Amino acid sequence: MERLQKVLAQAGVASRRKAEKMIIEGKVKVNGVVVTELGTKVSKTDRVEVEGVELVKEQFVYYLLYKPRGYISTVSDEKGRKTVLDLLPMVDERIFPVGRLDYDTSGLIILTNDGDFSYLMTHPKFGISKKYIAKVKGIPSRENLRKLEKGIRLEDGMTAPARVKMQSVDKKGGTAIVEITIHEGRNRQVRRMFDAIGCPVEKLKRESFANLTTRGLNAGESRELTTHEVKQLRVLAETGKIG
Repeated sequence: MERLQKVLAQAGVASRRKAEKMIIEGKVKVNGVVVTELGTKVSKTDRVEVEGVELVKEQFVYYLLYKPRGYISTVSDEKGRKTVLDLLPMVDERIFPVGRLDYDTSGLIILTNDGDFSYLMTHPKFGISKKYIAKVKGIPSRENLRKLEKGIRLEDGMTAPARVKMQSVDKKGGTAIVEITIHEGRNRQVRRMFDAIGCPVEKLKRESFANLTTRGLNAGESRELTTHEVKQLRVLAETGKIG
């Protein structure tokens, strides 16, 4: 027996958190009966429907995409903007992005239909590192860089400690290139952190996700993760160490 939200996530319907929301909203039936209790458990013989469509377990797939600027990290967009799925038209499975990169941010993002894997990669308690390279307006002082390292207060609370490194300074242009590694994934977090020290981001790229990089890919290109890479990421989330 498995919890219903986990079954939905493993079947690629959505991430576990989104699956929980769908259950609460009454969009899920088990053996023809609407279920809204998150603690509900189901077996392999139970018939599960989501918004009237019977659940069929898909083969899990995992893609690494070098997202360009000008795409949003969602499955669809009510404004008609291009999404990351437009860059993977050859994929038949119902994949979704693991976490988000905002419209103006480029770099590495994973897409999958494995909701359980997505949960491991995005929940802050698993501490998966994400390294960004930011071009910022103004030249951050050492004091402000230390604030970013120790944690800085945003409107939704203090950030966790980060690793920060000044890469270069353009005194004439009044800009700096800063490398920052975080272990959270709040909405527009890196941009808001630099806003908080008075150095707004002009350009932002996610350079790495755990031990993965975009090496060998151009913007807009993707590749499948290897079985070994997926296993390493799971082990990292569960133990804090690369297996």
